[in-house]
Amino acid sequence: MTQKIFNSILFTAIITNAVTIVLINLFDGDIIMNIGIFTVSVLIGIVSALRRSRKITRPLVEVNPDNPKINYSEIIPLINKIRLQKGKIRRQSNEVQSGREQLSLIMENMSEGIVIADPKTNILSCNTGALKLLGTENVGAGDSIYLLNNTEIFRRCIQDAMGGRNSTCILKTSGGDREIIASPSNITDTVNGIVVFILDVTERQQLETMRREFTSNVSHELKTPLTTIYGISDMLVNGIVKPEDTGNFVQNIRSEAERLIILINDIVSLSKLDENSVPRDDTGTDLYVLAEKVIDRLRHSADEKNIELSLTGEHIELTGNRTVLDEIIYNLCDNAIKYNNKDSGHVEVKVSHIPTKILVTVSDDGMGIPPEHINRIFERFYRVDKSHSRQIKGTGLGLSIVKHGVMYHNGNIRVESTVGKGSSFIVEFPIEKR
Repeated sequence: MTQKIFNSILFTAIITNAVTIVLINLFDGDIIMNIGIFTVSVLIGIVSALRRSRKITRPLVEVNPDNPKINYSEIIPLINKIRLQKGKIRRQSNEVQSGREQLSLIMENMSEGIVIADPKTNILSCNTGALKLLGTENVGAGDSIYLLNNTEIFRRCIQDAMGGRNSTCILKTSGGDREIIASPSNITDTVNGIVVFILDVTERQQLETMRREFTSNVSHELKTPLTTIYGISDMLVNGIVKPEDTGNFVQNIRSEAERLIILINDIVSLSKLDENSVPRDDTGTDLYVLAEKVIDRLRHSADEKNIELSLTGEHIELTGNRTVLDEIIYNLCDNAIKYNNKDSGHVEVKVSHIPTKILVTVSDDGMGIPPEHINRIFERFYRVDKSHSRQIKGTGLGLSIVKHGVMYHNGNIRVESTVGKGSSFIVEFPIEKR
């Protein structure tokens, strides 16, 4: 191509010079005319050279790198390099686009919320999870992040992050508790945006509340009998008690000590079930025979309140931990006696099965459970009627032990109750496929 341009310019120069020489010879002696002729010839030469150069270079300007149709061998290597570079740019662009699509897909399918905002707190990106967790709609890129939530605690968290500090807070919403984690994005000590994570911590907060309540309740339940034992012992040591009353005070010490032992045993049992540390020494247990033995042990307690105990059903064997199964049936029957009507109550235990489940049902015709309390009766130390909690003996852990024991055997427990008419606790154990 360079050679063609050179030849074109050379050809134009030769023709121009030839024409100039001819014209000068025609006007020999006329200096002004010759200068004019020379000038015109030069201009004609320049125009002609430009036109020929453009004609030669036009295919180069209009060349398609993907499909070059040009005969200039000098620029073929350049075309090839351009084609390779264009292919590389196209691949990189496709990779970037694919990465963006994957990131968008991941963000949209996250249960956690994620929001990215610029230094002016305008949203750059916000996934659906964030909108669901914060209970907002129609908020997206370009909107202020405060449209997601405008509470003081949320604003303070965002402002701390904009100030260059990592910030966390717990936000109470109608849908539950949300943990907000806001982190600044810094470039050379300058905040150029923030990233906000939103997590559903409702269950975690509930567990933490239960833990605090459990610790408080355990402390109270342990302190009460110990205080009684210490007080009576102090009176005996100091000779305050009359000799004829000593027997009653000693009996009180023994009663409180038994209560303390039962409470500690229940706490230990519940902790083992919680931690799944109960030994897996599962054996075949006849639930009807087991229920029969439990009823015999509770016969005295039932007779004291003149409550009738009965057992119906069939002999069904379940592979499980016999000790845990015993605690399940014992606690259900014990509760049915405690919360029943004196002199007119009935407690019925029934062992039965349906095609896929083994059922153990403990029913009573006692005081019943108000609907608003049914979902909470399996909580530790929870009492429906706190005013009578001291009158009814127990640790408040029985139903918690029942629930965890049933879960230990991959079962389920449900409650049917009517205030004033009684309650039925139905335990369902899955039948093993053979």
